[in-house]
Order: sequence, then C-alpha cells, then structure tokens
Amino acid sequence: MPFSPGRGSERSTDRGVVQKKGRILVVEPDDLILGLLQHWLGEAGYVVIVESAQRLGPPVGVAEEPHLVIIDVPTPRTAGQLIRSVRDAYASPILLISARLRRGAGASSDLARQLGVRKVLPKPFTRAELMATVSEAIDGH
Repeated sequence: MPFSPGRGSERSTDRGVVQKKGRILVVEPDDLILGLLQHWLGEAGYVVIVESAQRLGPPVGVAEEPHLVIIDVPTPRTAGQLIRSVRDAYASPILLISARLRRGAGASSDLARQLGVRKVLPKPFTRAELMATVSEAIDGH
C-alpha cells in the first residue's frame, strides 16, 4: 500500500517511509558538526534545514516555521546579533550550541535566560545529550 499522509499517527508505512517529527533549522559553520547534526537529527525523524548565518530567513517556498532553530555561536558574548537575526526571521525556539559554553550545574540555564534562548548546549556533546536537549527545547521544558 503506498504512503498516505492522512493515515493518522502511524510512524512508518509498509514501504519503510518514516513520517517526520518536525523541522529543525540548523546554522552551523563547521561541515563535520553539521553533518553529524543532520545524521543524528535525521535518524531521529526530524527534517533538517540548513542555513548560513548570512542568509537567515525563511527559505523560499517554505511556508512553515521550523519547530526549533539550532545555532552555533563563536562565543556567548558575540551571540546577540545572531540571536536577533534568528528572532527577526523566525518565532521558533532557539537552541544555542558553542564550544565556548561552560558545563556545570545551572550554568546552561542561567546563560539561556540571559541570552533569551530556550536552551544552550556546550560542545562537545553526545548524541543522547543533543536529543534530550532538542526534545526539551521543542517541548518548552
């Protein structure tokens, strides 16, 4: 039986086509990290949209907002302009990732509040950390 989008909450069809969980826009300048994010998020059932920081804005022909925007920033101090650009283009929650973020109890939550983003995730991170943080960012917890 061919895939039919109106088949309710089924996650897959007899042909193995997986319905997607949602759209995640990723702004990541490092091709290796970008590839890893695309792989991990794609395997988890998300549609990954890639954009450069210089061209932020709804992609041509895409009418739907992403469920989450993941952006990499060089340092938390320089994140302001990029966060404003994302906010100008999308109403979606933002997950900030950076190698310059600190790990520790409360550090990520405090920084997320200061920057006005949903979540922050220090690099390097594991697949499990990414997926848990994405889920929390999308669900608003």
